Amino acid sequence: MTSGIVDSHFHIWRQRDLPWLDGPMVPRIFGPYEPIRRDYPIEEFLTDQEASGVDKAVYVQTNWAKEHFEDEVAWVQATAERTGWPHAIVGYADMTVEDVRPQLDRLRNYPLLRGVRMQLHWHETPEYRFASSVRQVLDPNVRANVARLKDYDLTFDLQLFPGQMADGAELVAENPDTQFILTHTGMLTGMDPATQDAWQAGLRKLAPYANLSAKLSGLGTFLHRNDPAMIDYVVTNAVEILGSDRLMFGSNFPIEKLWTDHLTMVSSYRDATAKYDDATRAALFRGTATRIYRPV
Repeated sequence: MTSGIVDSHFHIWRQRDLPWLDGPMVPRIFGPYEPIRRDYPIEEFLTDQEASGVDKAVYVQTNWAKEHFEDEVAWVQATAERTGWPHAIVGYADMTVEDVRPQLDRLRNYPLLRGVRMQLHWHETPEYRFASSVRQVLDPNVRANVARLKDYDLTFDLQLFPGQMADGAELVAENPDTQFILTHTGMLTGMDPATQDAWQAGLRKLAPYANLSAKLSGLGTFLHRNDPAMIDYVVTNAVEILGSDRLMFGSNFPIEKLWTDHLTMVSSYRDATAKYDDATRAALFRGTATRIYRPV
């Protein structure tokens, strides 16, 4: 396999900028999070992943207060200029406003910006919810604003549960000139047969659209552990349904640090991909992320 890994999904943060880290503990899909209610600087991330073979990484937004969407990207850009990490940025823009272009005009001034994410996932379980409704992905403002991304050459990180993927497929189909990246490979919540079947069916709804890729990231989110069997299951089925040239590894650190260390997690992915040839593994660990996010 080609040397080096591009981590397509990681976070750094300052606690003071994150409303979800202030005040009392509130339920989160990743469970109790006391150990990460603090600063997580780039220096700690570099220490965490130094034995894993990562040589480039893409930062993905962490839900700063909405009015500070530009401050987040500016801080990460400054971090990159100071340390050389990260190598690309996915920022936040509020896609529910009438016209997102004023926000995008501000964000386009940062050289590392490659895309935006607004989390649109909704689930029957309240703690798993982020969107205001199950069909917010097809809200008229969301649709109009996603359609504007092509004019800025920006990707959209699409975060949905399987039950929303038919709507997600409609949004992707409407925007063939925009690259969509399915976060956490569609967020499989468990390994019971019904949940597996729904997840596979959801991926198949998105599979026909060549402008849709997915991140092999965050697979411990709902189990709250590093589970090699689940990683192998997701990798195997995602490769079968989407193909390796539409998949990319992402660490989701420091969230996954709640239950594992970076090398253990990466080793589980390496074990899950050992059955594939070098070209397939190179795409999963480096090629797809490099093509889509263009890390410098």
